[in-house]
Amino acid sequence: MSATRKNPERTDVLIIGAGASGGTAAKVLTEAGVKVVALERGSYLRNEHYSGDELKYINRNYVWPDPDLKPRTYRNGEDAETEVTQFSPTPQGVGGGTIHWGGIVPRMTLDDFRLRSLHGDIEGASLVDWPIQYDDLEPYYTKVEWELGTSGLAGANRWEAPRSKGYPTPPVALSHYGRVFSQAMKKMGHSTFPIPQAMVTTPYKGRKPHVYSGFWQQYGDPVGAKSSTANTFIPDALATGLLDLRTDCYVSRILLTPDGKARGVVYTDIEGNEFEQLADVVLCCAGAIETTRLLRLSATEHHKDGLGNSSGLLGRNATFHEYLFAVGLFDKEVVDPLYPWAGHYMNSMSFDFYKTDYDRGHLLGTLIFASMLGHPINWTFPGRPTWGQASKDADRDLFNHSMKLGVMTQDLPREQNIVDLDPTITDGWGLPVARITHTPHPNDLAHTNWQVDKNMEILTEAGASKVVPVYLDKITGNCCHEMGTARMGTDPNKSVVDIWNQTHDVPGLYILDGSFFPTSTGVNPTLTIMANAWRVCERIIKVHKHGRNPL
Repeated sequence: MSATRKNPERTDVLIIGAGASGGTAAKVLTEAGVKVVALERGSYLRNEHYSGDELKYINRNYVWPDPDLKPRTYRNGEDAETEVTQFSPTPQGVGGGTIHWGGIVPRMTLDDFRLRSLHGDIEGASLVDWPIQYDDLEPYYTKVEWELGTSGLAGANRWEAPRSKGYPTPPVALSHYGRVFSQAMKKMGHSTFPIPQAMVTTPYKGRKPHVYSGFWQQYGDPVGAKSSTANTFIPDALATGLLDLRTDCYVSRILLTPDGKARGVVYTDIEGNEFEQLADVVLCCAGAIETTRLLRLSATEHHKDGLGNSSGLLGRNATFHEYLFAVGLFDKEVVDPLYPWAGHYMNSMSFDFYKTDYDRGHLLGTLIFASMLGHPINWTFPGRPTWGQASKDADRDLFNHSMKLGVMTQDLPREQNIVDLDPTITDGWGLPVARITHTPHPNDLAHTNWQVDKNMEILTEAGASKVVPVYLDKITGNCCHEMGTARMGTDPNKSVVDIWNQTHDVPGLYILDGSFFPTSTGVNPTLTIMANAWRVCERIIKVHKHGRNPL
């Protein structure tokens, strides 16, 4: 540490990562009078930094982690060869994954919380029930939806669990390809509904509504309609005067007291100066991969395999949604152009194939939704020419007359699917990177491939002249949904955190990101992560008396 630098003053609560869960925690805690320091590895970009520059966002890593400085490694099983790859490349910056997300925020269903009760033990999987239920989260789902700013239509999804309140702004209008999907589903006797999305469609809390640009998924939003924690919860927390937000800070180790309680962290600022930040409570909100990595990097003499790992389950049961799809090509002489650039990237959704139907030959299911094939430079159609006149012709003939029906894998938890430290590869700071080992369960392959086939049927019904499937081969983390590496449970021998997300082994150390998920569920996890973070922080306020009494 530089001799001219002093460690900052102790704080009540320290948050590692100012993304979805960290931003939620900062808002809830500071508005209750708690003094908070939030350390964010990335920078704080505002609306004016964003645009629809496709090359900047898709090709040049403007919001993605630098693959040279912050690599990860992946292998498809313990005996497989390890490769360096951008597995689940979630943006690192204030807002985290909510910077680039499409903002799809359906709630978990009632069944999602009790999969083992419904299906029993599944060979090759480690299926469990959640120790909390939908009713525990429902009030917090509502709080997040209304404080964050969410569009949707309550009651439109016939499979949705009971709600106490509707949505603050109306749903996104149907796009051309959303309408094609919805009409085909209706012909087949199935239902669709507007996607609940973290965006405002009418003026809301000083924010402007969405302009219906296709440059949304993977992009920052220059308008501010997208409900990122960077333009909602973080400003709310800063307005209290109780949030000290420090960006470009790399946390390398969590510190413990002599009797084993969390007492703070070691971090490095952008100038390379190392500090200790002490706190009464430490909240890990860096995402399931980086939180697991940090807990392992923080190993001590009494926690040789990482903090919170007395059960041996830290990093295990890792789940990662995978996005698969079927592509439909429509004859331009028959079907009007779909104009994918003129509407939101995804539009219209169905839960009709979400619940288990054993007649399909597998358990579980997935939501499905219509989308464009990508943006003008990076869009893809299987077999599309990639250069020359043939490529130009394909752009003209295919881009406006094609669409996807997407599938999101609900992968079963398996103890052998794990995040740990790579033994040879290090990052730009010389620390071991996260290594992901993941082999899909046979049920993962069965239910996603069945759904891709079903989506081909729907596209055919919609009038597509050609349909092409894209099936599951391996998990690549392309949804950027990271879950399960620090499973929540009541038994310390079978879980990493308790029902309030405090680690069984280290008092005062909480894990609020998707690490705590006992199962992956079949919906996008971020709304549940945020709702649970709100629930837990209300508990922290009560138990620790606003953080003023040391643990």
